[in-house]
Amino acid sequence: MRVLLVGAGGVGTAVTRIAARRPFFDLMVVADYDLARAEAAVTAVGDDRFRAERVDAGDEAAVAALLARHGCDVLFNATDPRFVMPLFRAARKTGASYLDMAMSLSRPHPERPYEECGVKLGDEQFALAGEWEKAGALALVGMGVEPGLSDVFARYAADELFDEIEEVGIRDGANLTVDGYDFAPSFSIWTTIEECLNPPVVYERGRGWFTTAPFSEPEVFDFPDGIGPVECVNVEHEEVLLVPRWVDARRVTFKYGLGREFIETLKTLHLLGLDRTAPVTVAGADGPVAVSPRDVVAASLPDPATLGERMRGKTCAGTWVRGVKDGKPREVYLYHVVDNEWSMAEYGCQAVVWQTALNPVVALELLATGAWSGSGVLGPEAFPARPFLDLLTEYGSPWGLREQ
Repeated sequence: MRVLLVGAGGVGTAVTRIAARRPFFDLMVVADYDLARAEAAVTAVGDDRFRAERVDAGDEAAVAALLARHGCDVLFNATDPRFVMPLFRAARKTGASYLDMAMSLSRPHPERPYEECGVKLGDEQFALAGEWEKAGALALVGMGVEPGLSDVFARYAADELFDEIEEVGIRDGANLTVDGYDFAPSFSIWTTIEECLNPPVVYERGRGWFTTAPFSEPEVFDFPDGIGPVECVNVEHEEVLLVPRWVDARRVTFKYGLGREFIETLKTLHLLGLDRTAPVTVAGADGPVAVSPRDVVAASLPDPATLGERMRGKTCAGTWVRGVKDGKPREVYLYHVVDNEWSMAEYGCQAVVWQTALNPVVALELLATGAWSGSGVLGPEAFPARPFLDLLTEYGSPWGLREQ
């Protein structure tokens, strides 16, 4: 397997450190707009299977040329969701397989944003599914931790734990703190703003997909391994768009443990228009400059990948499922916890980016060995869960199951 990894930020760098310990690939080209960042990621692993290149993820032709030049058969997208479609198209153009951790962006319904879906997450990619399937090519979408491992958990629950499923609910929480900062997100603030301030999507059998207001339906969920109770709220996320395509469930939700202070900060950014992506004109030293307010917010905050030494605590990603097994009600929480102290000591990566990076590497290995195969635009639920969960444990990061 020859892989083009586009994006050498926190997650991309963590990918290289995880993959370097595994033998399943022959080459991984690490490409970034900032060549120095790609070179740093490659130098750190000290493995001649890795090479650094510069590429603009938004330049479809340049990405396609890079894939062809290195003979890569997989494009691994580790950029933010703005670049999904040019990378997705570049992979299709060259015949490479494609893998991402976040799907094409949504657009709210123009008149009823908190009731009806407009363009949903992944709609642009699924619109091209027939083209991928006809070519016998695979696009594995939403294969991070959430979405990704959470979707694998949903498939595992459907296959092995339940006869009927009432609800699949992704529940994400943490007790992470960052020394020295009052506000320092542990993941990309650009992506966090996108998913938290867009209308959340809920799925119900018979009704299909519909939206609610941001931060709706708050509930307190008790997370395992000492994290404890965290208030979770509805957030737009890919699982709600993916799970119902392959798992039969009456209802699918995603709730994120943001915390009251974080929610109020996001609301303030929205109130001030600082969540907007459309450029505004501001005065610069050499005249007017067009800048995106959201990009300014991201540039003003610390890079999440650099916070590991200051972070304390654990992060938990998981899937809560309730339904019926052997005629009796059953309720479980399948989860994966990463302790920041461990991930920093073992990989030099903070917990959230390491947990995100781990799962697509596991998926790549399953594709390389043939344990997973398929064609079209497929989510993690389209593949058998057991091989993934077994390999995840082999990677030294076991998952858990709690009867509720």
